[in-house]
Amino acid sequence: MNHIAILGSTGSIGTQALEVIRHLPERSRVTVLTAHTQIDLLERQMREFEPLAVAVTDPEAAARLRARYAGPVRIFSGARALCEAAVLPETDTVLTAVSGAVGIEPTLAAIAAGKTIALANKETLVAAGDLVTARAAEAGVRILPVDSEHSAIFQCLEGRGPAAAERLILTASGGPFRGYAKSQLAEVTVADCLRHPTWNMGRKITIDSATLFNKGLEVIEAHHLFGMDYDAIRVTVHPQSIVHSMVELRDGAVLAQLGVPDMKLPIQLAFTYPERLPVPEERLNWAETLDLHFEPPATDVFRSLPLAYAAGKVGKSAPLALNAANEVAVAAFCDGAIGFLAIFAVVENVLAAHQPAELRDWADIVAADTAARARAKEEVRRLQKLRV
Repeated sequence: MNHIAILGSTGSIGTQALEVIRHLPERSRVTVLTAHTQIDLLERQMREFEPLAVAVTDPEAAARLRARYAGPVRIFSGARALCEAAVLPETDTVLTAVSGAVGIEPTLAAIAAGKTIALANKETLVAAGDLVTARAAEAGVRILPVDSEHSAIFQCLEGRGPAAAERLILTASGGPFRGYAKSQLAEVTVADCLRHPTWNMGRKITIDSATLFNKGLEVIEAHHLFGMDYDAIRVTVHPQSIVHSMVELRDGAVLAQLGVPDMKLPIQLAFTYPERLPVPEERLNWAETLDLHFEPPATDVFRSLPLAYAAGKVGKSAPLALNAANEVAVAAFCDGAIGFLAIFAVVENVLAAHQPAELRDWADIVAADTAARARAKEEVRRLQKLRV
């Protein structure tokens, strides 16, 4: 029996993880659920899965939940809620499925407590990869990737290890704006960004897919997960989202993991590894024609990829600054403060001004993240004035 804490249970990955657990009643038990403000959904999840504890990071939402819930589930709230929930003694595996840099501290806390990490929060390794992987190695903690691309690489390397690989090939759908010229992106809206052609994801990650920043973050994450040099990590656009990623071995053979675009397989694998159990979802139909198309990403239009590679190669706090600036820029775009193309400009200008520093502990992460976000907000304000 795997006792699982789901950090971010009301989000896209969290709700799909609960669907997986519904089909594994003899294999898994939910110990922790968490939310930011969606307490209506959280309360329904509490009543169905009967966790030992929940965490609500928004204090007002936590107060509303306490006022109407009189059951036995312990309720954590406030800034430390995720960390307190992540280290519950009864938990074996912590699924980090919250969005953004907020996932870093509870993941570090879970590692220190000896929990297996099922990682769906790419910002954890992007912003603090050296520290997180070092802490995991010291604690003997396994990090199992939940992102479909990294899970695919993990599966292709199983029984071989990264030393057998010549390069890793991450696939990207291309998002809703594949084939667009830069001029066509000037007036796209948030609603346009959210019309993803193949995946149903949360708001932030869907916008990151539209800018290809999501793929840039995944390049950095792959570097930390598999210990590969950046020059050995490639990105190819694959609009069908059937090939989830590939590994080119040293002898030239290419291994690929294929499947329908559905997150339940990588989620379940992280929960049941090394066992592979049936997933009650749609399968590929090999009786039909299967067209697979691949093309290089348009890095002149989507500058996110070159920016991510550059930040990754600099290392230290540069990837953290990339992530922080992107989070600020995406939030500003969603609020209507800047246009779509300004997202790239904010990140580029923040990185140009950033002085990379070593990240030795959580205090270093907080300081660097705070400074990068402040700089990004200055850039947003500057670009707002130019836009008026």
